[in-house]
Amino acid sequence: MSKSKKAPKTRLKLVLKTGDTVQVITGKDKGRTGKIQYIDRVKARVVVEGVNIVTKHIKPKGADQPGRIDKQEAPIHYSNVLLYNEQSKQGERVRIQVNDDGSKTRIFAKSGNKAD
Repeated sequence: MSKSKKAPKTRLKLVLKTGDTVQVITGKDKGRTGKIQYIDRVKARVVVEGVNIVTKHIKPKGADQPGRIDKQEAPIHYSNVLLYNEQSKQGERVRIQVNDDGSKTRIFAKSGNKAD
């Protein structure tokens, strides 16, 4: 029998970037905003500052070190966030506009303002 090879994991192209301010549109943190700290393009998840806080219990590593309980941000799916528009004070969808010189610009779909 021959071993079957797994297909390589594909990286998604997202319109979101690290450092963007986004608004959560579903889930327990609906309506909250925060900056993107990390993007996982393979799993299509983002970590947003101050959103989706989970409790992690950490065991003691040695006899002199106590265990602790940490709170940290967990990743959420990128479809649950929208890029935050500062002018309209709400999250909006984003489209890509190709300029005459071939460069690309992110533009809010509803208001038409530049996102960058």
